[in-house]
Amino acid sequence: MEKTGQPTINDVARIAGVSKKTVSRVINRSPLLNDDTRKRVEDVIGQLGYIPNPQARALALRRNFLIGLVHGNPNAQTVMNVQQGMLEAIQDTEFEMVVRPVDRGSPTMLDDLRHFLERQRLFGVLLMPPISENDSVAKLCDAIGCRYVRMGSAMLDRPENMVASNDREAVRTAVDYLIEQGHRRIGLIAGPHGFRSAQERRLGFEEALRNAGIPLPRSMIAEGTYRFESGMVAAERLLDLVPRPTAIFSSNDEMAAGVIHAAHQRGLEVPRDLSVIGFDDTPIAAHMWPPLTTVRWPIASMARSAALKMITGIADNDDNDAVQEPSMFLSTLIRRASVAPPTE
Repeated sequence: MEKTGQPTINDVARIAGVSKKTVSRVINRSPLLNDDTRKRVEDVIGQLGYIPNPQARALALRRNFLIGLVHGNPNAQTVMNVQQGMLEAIQDTEFEMVVRPVDRGSPTMLDDLRHFLERQRLFGVLLMPPISENDSVAKLCDAIGCRYVRMGSAMLDRPENMVASNDREAVRTAVDYLIEQGHRRIGLIAGPHGFRSAQERRLGFEEALRNAGIPLPRSMIAEGTYRFESGMVAAERLLDLVPRPTAIFSSNDEMAAGVIHAAHQRGLEVPRDLSVIGFDDTPIAAHMWPPLTTVRWPIASMARSAALKMITGIADNDDNDAVQEPSMFLSTLIRRASVAPPTE
């Protein structure tokens, strides 16, 4: 008997000789396909007149075409950069993004997050640091069947569930640069407790000094919160030291901006009197004066890759035509005008 009714994704997959997942990738304009496969599927879609039905597919999958961003990060620019990367990944697809800030210090955080994930029936969720560093959150996602990708400054999970950066190595390179310029009294403004990024960046700083045989007194370390004001306060403490540091590494750009502001208030000129390096390479780094030497953190690229890992379903690894999205991203030192040899 001749088949009637609208063509389905199963029809497209059967005629094209691919899996339903591959058809879904074509529909969602995933880059993880070779050109021949993409063209073959698109030709079949055109011949059949197939029109995707997101509602029907969502019902069958018991998931909405929504990917979530869960964060408890105090740095608004970092969150915006992650959103930018995710939006690039889902552009021209059926997917939309929802954002959920959480209070990582709340005793009901896990229950609140479970309620959110179950209510939204998310297709997948990107977990930003420091929430991503909590293994209980990853276990919760597994328990309720919500695919997830964790973002971090070190590998915390399986590659299919992770995008990470080499923060420790990148900071070591940045501090090596200060040492090459002749600096020996180098202060550190560390990130907040509970952030793996703060820990990794501090370890990179300490390793660089240790490898160069430079002592690190406790007085040369001040802690911040990744915010501008905390950078100012921490810089004031370091600049009160006698002798004061000739250079300061700040664990993010926002605090580095606070360092430069505090130096200017004291009549110190950057970099003649004080060299400064930050981390992130946010827009503020290139626009402040002097332009900030910093470590470029490829966070938008990491977020894009994380979203693609979720919407293409490559964790299932059952398509030969899929290209694996990377899990490790390299941060690089961007040299600008805020570093010079010490004058003392």
